[in-house]
Amino acid sequence: MRYIVSLIFTLVISFPMISQEANHPLAHKNLKAQQQWVDSVYSNMSLKEKIGQLFMVRAFSNDSKGNENEIAKLINNNHIGGLIFSTGGPVRQAKLNNLYQAISKTPLLIGMDAEWGLSMRLDSTYAFPWNMTLGAIKDKKLVERTGYHIGEHCKRIGVHFNFAPVVDINTNPKNPIIGNRSFGEDRDNVTEKASAFMKGMQDAGVLANAKHFPGHGDTDSDSHKTLPTINFNEKRIDSIELYPYRQLIKEGLSSVMVAHLNVPSLEPRDGFPSSLSKHIVTDILKDSLGFKGLIFTDALEMKGVSNYSTPGEIDLAAFQAGNDVLLISEDVPKAIDKIIDAYNKNDISEERLAHSVKKILMAKYKVGLDNYQPIGTATLVDDLNRLEDDILYEELFENAITVLKNKSEVLPLRHLETKKIAYVELGDSSGSEFYEELKKYTKVHKVTADKLDELITKLQNYNTVIVGFHKKNDNPWQGYKFKDKDLVWLYEIARTNTVILDVFARPYSLIDLSTIENIEGIVMSYQNSAISQQKSAQIIFGSLSAKGTIPVSLGEHFNAGDGIVYNSISSLSYGLPERVGMSSKKLQRLDSVANYAVDNKMTPGIQLLVARKGKVVYNKNFGKHTYDGKEKVKFEDIYDVASLTKILATLPLLMELEEKKAVSLNTKLSRILPEYLNSNKKNITIKSMLSHYAQLRPWVPFYVATLDSVTQKPDPKYYRRVATPRFSIKVAEEMFLRHDYPDSIQKVILETELLSTLRYRYSDLPYYILKKYIEGYYKKPLDELVQTHFYQSLGANYTTYNPSTKFSDKNIIPTEIDDYFRYQKVQGYVHDMGAAMQNGVGGHAGVFSNANDVAKMMQLYLQKGYYGGKRYFKTETIDKFNTCHFCHKNVRRGVGFDKPQLGDEGPTCGCVSMTSFGHSGFTGTYAWADPEAEIVYIFLANRTYPKAGKNLLLRENIRTEIQRLIYEAIIDNDSDDDIAEHKH
Repeated sequence: MRYIVSLIFTLVISFPMISQEANHPLAHKNLKAQQQWVDSVYSNMSLKEKIGQLFMVRAFSNDSKGNENEIAKLINNNHIGGLIFSTGGPVRQAKLNNLYQAISKTPLLIGMDAEWGLSMRLDSTYAFPWNMTLGAIKDKKLVERTGYHIGEHCKRIGVHFNFAPVVDINTNPKNPIIGNRSFGEDRDNVTEKASAFMKGMQDAGVLANAKHFPGHGDTDSDSHKTLPTINFNEKRIDSIELYPYRQLIKEGLSSVMVAHLNVPSLEPRDGFPSSLSKHIVTDILKDSLGFKGLIFTDALEMKGVSNYSTPGEIDLAAFQAGNDVLLISEDVPKAIDKIIDAYNKNDISEERLAHSVKKILMAKYKVGLDNYQPIGTATLVDDLNRLEDDILYEELFENAITVLKNKSEVLPLRHLETKKIAYVELGDSSGSEFYEELKKYTKVHKVTADKLDELITKLQNYNTVIVGFHKKNDNPWQGYKFKDKDLVWLYEIARTNTVILDVFARPYSLIDLSTIENIEGIVMSYQNSAISQQKSAQIIFGSLSAKGTIPVSLGEHFNAGDGIVYNSISSLSYGLPERVGMSSKKLQRLDSVANYAVDNKMTPGIQLLVARKGKVVYNKNFGKHTYDGKEKVKFEDIYDVASLTKILATLPLLMELEEKKAVSLNTKLSRILPEYLNSNKKNITIKSMLSHYAQLRPWVPFYVATLDSVTQKPDPKYYRRVATPRFSIKVAEEMFLRHDYPDSIQKVILETELLSTLRYRYSDLPYYILKKYIEGYYKKPLDELVQTHFYQSLGANYTTYNPSTKFSDKNIIPTEIDDYFRYQKVQGYVHDMGAAMQNGVGGHAGVFSNANDVAKMMQLYLQKGYYGGKRYFKTETIDKFNTCHFCHKNVRRGVGFDKPQLGDEGPTCGCVSMTSFGHSGFTGTYAWADPEAEIVYIFLANRTYPKAGKNLLLRENIRTEIQRLIYEAIIDNDSDDDIAEHKH
């Protein structure tokens, strides 16, 4: 009789009773087809099959065959409605998913806990930032994109329900289970972020789940282990804890998970779990809040509920309370029997059963299970670890990292010429990525010691100390507190130094600080991932803006919503190519050309850098120091940049003098150096000679005159093996030139005949002349001037003349095995003979640097004289020197700068703008900047090692071919946001 009644009732209360309106959170756009499918499936189910749909069982992809068989048995015998996958790997899970779906009569609803991505449960998958980190971001569109990306990953692996977002408002810093999983303590911020996350994920076709109802944010115990108590009154819970649910329900929330909590103000029975409370689940969630989506229990095996009753009884009570899906039952067969028994006793009506089962079937249709397709595994891991995820991850941390304290505007770090910076690492995890990133901006020393007094003594040599507090980043539950030793050391360091504290851990770690009075700067970086460390270093030095706000209060120190904002100071940042409209994939082609050059012995090694729009997007090293050596090229290795010296040293100093009106481009040599008054060069102007249009000889081999005419070895008349007051110019190891010989060089230049015709002819000689003028003007040597005027404030600490006085040979790339002048391996000394004869300091050659430092100077030029918060030149000065003044005479050069070819052949790929500029060097170096494309390209090499010989780099157009590929990698027909934005 009960069967006949239920059959009639099923026909009467079909689908429309639970979905009369199209805006039902589980409604499909084709509502009629959904209704037909749900009614058809339901009407063909037995009672046991219907009740089986209520159960979602946990499955593992890293467990034994026994677990697999147990799941298969539950599917075949108990007709369970779904699985919640736990730990394992993506390919293994996909294969199991396909297997389980294949044997299930009704397609299975698949769920997962993927709050910050699939990596919450699976190896080889992507981890997005914790919710606490997202809570610091002002731009909710970024959070929406995060939800969308996670939704895409879930959908790709066959997951239909993601048990996210967590909407608990974490007002208790001691909460052991929520913490970083919450968006923060402010209900409006939590709601806004949860709403954005939900929208993104559901737009991707994956159903969201708000948890843990009615609110797990203010507990100090874990419901996995016990039954936590929420002691607030009903009014407080309604206004705070329930607020996010109320808003998300209005916006189409698909499902809610009910927690196992003791809430005396909502449930009068003492110690009665909220998940079993009809008043909480039905009266409040369904009736008062009007929620029509699926209601999941939290795992029924958890101690917060399993201690209450026996397996089966718990499931029945949860269903009778109003839950639709019974998650991770301790005993599914027993629970099904209990519910069948209650149904047969009329304790559960057909209407009640149909209500839940049909909602479950609605969800299955909404996610496409009416037409289930197996998951493909061929590209699965790649699909779950995409470039677009990396792009988003970068943006998230750039927007989240929060500056909390900035006494005397210590941040961002500027005036680097005045800074001596130390880095001290505290905590139990690595800060290596942070340290390496800091070193890109200026000289930073990592200072370590076994004892505090030893550390304090060492730190006396520094005026700024960056303390990184690094805690493990494996999951959001990792320990975050300062150890007592860390606190003692931090207080003492701060007492005697200017300190910037950067915290790579849960924000609540700062509550442990009894005082922050002596700490000048505090940065909250939230997590200790590589990207967080890198972006935080960039914010400290101002190459990125500070944007974040802290989502929780931190004792008496800071309130939720605090965050100091500052703008970028226009120094180079570092990130992915797509952020600035370039293709990572296309830039990979540069690797092939660079490797080809090394493999074919055009140069032993290469440093290669590309920046666009102020962001370094490609920075790689190739090859070794020498062909037969073992030392691979590293970022901190420095190259002899040869003629790049002209635009890295002499030219910027001259530009300063032009701005001071000490000279103009039309100033003649006879005015700046009186000895030229009666020479054949008296009327040569600065503009004409730096445009290489002044009839000057290309070069003079000054060293030849100092060789013995018979042996062709250095003449003892000019050289000694040991330095003396008379022989004091160090040309190479155990080779000292007579101290007065630079005067002879200047005399030779003064008296040298001009070329017979006035035409374009590249010459080093102007830079010998200008060196003498500049040093005379300032009464200081060129190497000292360029350091104090530019390199120190730029943080170009790898850039110097005479590197052997500052760097180990392990970091100095050799340039040649000299068998014509110095008769030794040239390493640590300038390759150019004329510069070597000027104590290593030439106006035309002598500078050593790495690609990163050269890029700083080129970016300064590209930004019209502004870099790192300092204006070095007026815009009009840059424009004046970057002008081709003699193009009408077929001379392509600017004033000091090389410029693109006027015809078919020249120094570039022919694909750059005519406003671009740069220079190349004899050792194989090349630097080019393009204001229109906003590109800086640096190529450093030692192609002259072991012999200068044929310039194969030039012959095979290696540098310009790389330049062509750089321009082909530009993809910015779309904006940055369009590139990274999800497609709906």
